[in-house]
Amino acid sequence: MNKKTIESVDVKDKRVLMRADFNVPLDDDLAITDDRRIQSALPTIKKILEGGGRLILMSHLGRPKGKPEAKYSLAPVAKRLGEILKQNVPLAPDCVGDVVGALSEGVKSGECLMLENLRFHTAETIKDTEAKQDADKRAIKDEFACSLADLAEVYVNDAFGTCHRDNASMLTVPKMMNGKPKVIGYLVKKELEFLGSSLAHPTRPFVAVLGGAKVSDKIGVIDALLPKCDHVLIGGAMMYTFFAAKGTTTGKSLVEPKFVDEAKRLMEIGGDKLLLPTDSVVASEISSNADSKTIEGSIPDDLMGLDIGPASISAFSNVIKNAKTIIWNGPMGVFETPPFDRGTMAIAKVMADATANGATTIIGGGDSAAAIEQAGLSDQMTHISTGGGASLEFLEGKPFLALEVIDDA
Repeated sequence: MNKKTIESVDVKDKRVLMRADFNVPLDDDLAITDDRRIQSALPTIKKILEGGGRLILMSHLGRPKGKPEAKYSLAPVAKRLGEILKQNVPLAPDCVGDVVGALSEGVKSGECLMLENLRFHTAETIKDTEAKQDADKRAIKDEFACSLADLAEVYVNDAFGTCHRDNASMLTVPKMMNGKPKVIGYLVKKELEFLGSSLAHPTRPFVAVLGGAKVSDKIGVIDALLPKCDHVLIGGAMMYTFFAAKGTTTGKSLVEPKFVDEAKRLMEIGGDKLLLPTDSVVASEISSNADSKTIEGSIPDDLMGLDIGPASISAFSNVIKNAKTIIWNGPMGVFETPPFDRGTMAIAKVMADATANGATTIIGGGDSAAAIEQAGLSDQMTHISTGGGASLEFLEGKPFLALEVIDDA
């Protein structure tokens, strides 16, 4: 997408409403356990502040049910951002209302204000299609979006992780900022460049590594990538739906019966491009204390497949070693529970080696990003996406309405 960026607008003395993705993980004491999403937003934040902009930040955190909940407050994010910027980042008591309006007016050039969690209002998550069909919901969503749009003179979308959603702050707000600049930030620009260029002009061989629990989540992606990739490697629990499609016994492994026919179809159209594991690490339960073993082919009724086996690791690694562009989305097994993390960790290591040898390696967010972090290899990948669901839908080729409303370059 050829969209205007933060580089194209003069923010000096202007109030800038920036949609960020500060949906960070918190522990039981509400302390941030991973601030990567805050760090990822820093280039755009600093650009605005150093340019004399009056920055108003908005985001969601977690899944509150349309009302304030202390455990979902953005207070820890405001505190952490203030520590990084070495300046006070006040948190507004809400994201709309007269008090918020007054606070936004009081933001000075080079300063920023953080609005409280957008999802404390049901209006934020009313789907655009829903609102079109229900006049009351449309009125609620529009009033909420209008209140946000009135806070600023410039809109910046730097929340790639929610670009696939038609939330009010992502779609309705920029729609209502008629005549005002609407641009993307550096993070969204970077995501579009890496994911877009990889799909449009990959250096070959081009390999996709897809894992995770459900094949139903990846059918569209596999369909989209098979014509473009030289190889698509399938791991994770979703491989057992493919096993079932081949008539292989899967024991207690996770299988989606409704998608067995889809798996057959994908194998038929994929041919030699679509590579499935040949062995599995199995156990009777997901536990570090469970007895595990490697099995080729059929899995006994009392066992479940929880990771790809050594032969599959070797075969997948050989393909990845020879690739020049690799996209990875989804772990190879239950990586949170050793020893079922071996497949995922092995793929992470061979991806890092591929990067060192000049390949472009792109991690599609979500569990894959968590696995790379767990392996201590984050800094050895070319790009780690901040949006798991968003990157999947981008790879699938779905339209992002939240980006379509941004000003064209």
